[in-house]
Parts: sequence; structure tokens; C-alpha cells
Amino acid sequence: MARIRIPSTIVIIFITVQTGFLLFMYARYSSFVLQSEEKPSQVHILILSSWRSGSSFVGQLFSQHPSVFYLMEPAWHVWVTMYQNSAKVLHMAVRDLVRSVFLCDMSVFDAYMPWKRNLSDLFQWAASRALCSAPACDSFQRTDITSELACKTLCGRYPFSKVEEACKTYSHVVIKEVRFFDLKVLYPLLTDPSLNLKIIHLVRDPRAVVKSREQSVKALARDNGIVLSTNGTKVEDSKYQVMQEVCRSHVQIYETATLKPPNFLKDRYLMVRFEDLVRDPLSEISEMYKFADLSLTPRLKSWIYNITHGQGPGKKKEAFKITSRDAVSVSQAWRNVLSFQKVKKIQEVCKGAINILGYQLVDSEKEQRDLTLDLVLPRRQNQFSWSSFNPK
Repeated sequence: MARIRIPSTIVIIFITVQTGFLLFMYARYSSFVLQSEEKPSQVHILILSSWRSGSSFVGQLFSQHPSVFYLMEPAWHVWVTMYQNSAKVLHMAVRDLVRSVFLCDMSVFDAYMPWKRNLSDLFQWAASRALCSAPACDSFQRTDITSELACKTLCGRYPFSKVEEACKTYSHVVIKEVRFFDLKVLYPLLTDPSLNLKIIHLVRDPRAVVKSREQSVKALARDNGIVLSTNGTKVEDSKYQVMQEVCRSHVQIYETATLKPPNFLKDRYLMVRFEDLVRDPLSEISEMYKFADLSLTPRLKSWIYNITHGQGPGKKKEAFKITSRDAVSVSQAWRNVLSFQKVKKIQEVCKGAINILGYQLVDSEKEQRDLTLDLVLPRRQNQFSWSSFNPK
């Protein structure tokens, strides 16, 4: 049998080409794997809270940052459109809308605002500094501290398409929401590879929340009905049924995130108490910014000081506005305003939340009125579950 002799030079060339091809394919595969494991370019922050808990204030701490695109409660549109449903039923629609907003896909609002829209059609749009500055509106710079009044006057007629255009130009997208009552509903977002989601869970002493809610009874009546599944009927919550649901949700969220949480929640959940925030604003805000991969600017530091060192607790007509107030006095106002009978009822329906979130119960009107008695416990003392609490 004849043998074919292949010159060694050709063999070497063949092996070299084959090796090069394999190295090329390996490099492409490695690049693909690395890209698939990389986090999205934007950071996504969800401020998770409940009504009258100081969440609008915390939202502004992020909104005024020049690197942040912020929206305040975009899921309001879901609840207004489908108000005859319960909060639990609406969880999925709210989650889908929040996901789309995080991805800067504002076509999700087509289902809730089918008409030709301006910026001013979006709920609380003027609370977003990003919608008051370029490219959404040409009247302010990104580094400016904006006010809602000035923004409404100058920017309201810009087209709705500017929302999506602006969103895509920021490194951070932050949403404040009060319409989630179960952390597990957010698991699909936390495990979504297209999102880089972190959660700031803002809580407040339920007794202070009730005092604040009493300033906004009519404004909250429709949302109360959705929480209580009344098929569209408005509720004023005189029996604190909504507060009971709100307190239960805070306990559920906190325990889910801290007692044997899933691995994907690691370093992606931060609980913040409003009382800690107003007592030491710069320290707490620095912690939140570090968690969100942001840095404080000198202008923001000055604004934060001014907004938390006003001359009083704020007026009733300012209930939904961010104005300069004495923030510590605001956090303690319930102790002088609420009757002890009301406080006892609130403590009864929210006793689990009061304890697990680190607040002190009062046993008498004397204790309630004594402002030298600190009712905000150190955070390290509140590591126990709802079921482990035994009332006095």
C-alpha cells in the first residue's frame, strides 16, 4: 500500500491553525459567559414603604442626586385604573409596571394612560428632579436642587416620551412604592438578570404613622378600600384595619429578608427607620448612599441640613409636600397629639411591628407624654420574630 508523505511543515501549519481556531472559539465563549454574568449597567433601587412613613422625604434624598432617575409611586396608575381589585390581586400588575420602569420601558403606561400624554399626566412627576432637568426639560441643570412648584410651572407641557429618553441617561433608577405587601412578590425582580435590584425598606413607628394618616383621611380612603378588598368602596379606617395590614406587611418583609433569606437577597436589602434618619440624617443617608453605590455631594449635604432643620412640624396642607421642618419634632409629634386611648388601640393592632422594628410600648399616658423617655430602641435589640412576642 502506498503511503502519503506529508511534509512536516504542512503538519505544523495545520496544527497551528487548528490551535488558533480553538483559542479563538474559547475566547469568544469566555467573553459570552463573562458578559452574561455581568450586572446591568444601571443600578435599580426600590424604596419599599407604606403611606405616611416618610417615604416621600427619602425619595427626595435620591431624586435630588444628579446620578438618579427617580419616580414616585408609578403604580398609583395601576391602582387608580383597577381600583375594584384587592392589593393582593394587583401585586402582579404593579410588579410588571415597576420592572418596565426600571428598564426604562415607559410603554407600560399605555394601558393606564391611552391618550396622547405630557409629563404632567404622570403621577407626582414634578417630585422627580430628573423630569425637571435635561433631557426631559431644559429649565434646570442636573446638579440643581429643584422644587415641585417651579418644575410644574416650567416643565409640565413637555411630551411624555421625555420620560423614557431621560431614564436611559442615568446610572441609577430609583422607584418609591407603597403598594407591595409581601417581599416574595419581588423575588422575580431580584432574580431577573436584566436588573441590578436593591431594596431599601423604610419603616416608621406605627403610632406616628397613624397621627400622620389622620391629616390625610380623604386622600387615603380609596387606597384603604383596595387594601381591605372592599370592591371599590372607600374606607376611612377608623378601626385601624388598614394599619393592621400595613404592620403585618412590614413584619413579613423584615422577617423574610432577615430570617434565613434566600441567597439572592445577600447585600440587597437594607432596613431604615425614619426615626434614626431624622436624628442623624447625614450618617443614615451616607449609609443608604453607600448601599446604593452613590456619593453625597456638598450641595446635597447643605440641602439635607436645611430640609431637616426647619422651624416646626409642618402644616396640615403640606401633608404630601417636602418642606423644611423640624424633623425630630415631626417624628415625636404623635406623643402630644394622639389620645392615650388611641395609642392603646394602635399598640394592640400593631404590637408585633412595634416590637420587631425596635420601638417601645407605653403603658400609661404619663409615659406617652414624657419626651425624655426614648421609645426608639437600639436596632441591635430587635432581632426576634412576630410569634415570639408576648404582650405585657
